[in-house]
Amino acid sequence: MRFMIAALLVAAGFLAPLNVYAESADVEAVITNVDTSGLSLSLDDGKKYQAPEEFNFEGLTPGVKVLVFYTEVDGKRIIDDLEIIQ
Repeated sequence: MRFMIAALLVAAGFLAPLNVYAESADVEAVITNVDTSGLSLSLDDGKKYQAPEEFNFEGLTPGVKVLVFYTEVDGKRIIDDLEIIQ
């Protein structure tokens, strides 16, 4: 039994560093381009942000200021949440 628990702890220790590669952040910027077919937004920070399939693009047009919460995975910025700033 102790061997089994030790083996599980060792396996968990090897897999834990995988979370380091996902980095969460946020950015406040103005939309420069909306690509609904490609599910992405481009902001005036020069970066492209990928939206999930169920993302609602309503009200998002170039010139709108937004606060984007995203996670960076393998060099891609994936949108977690987005707020329009008035």
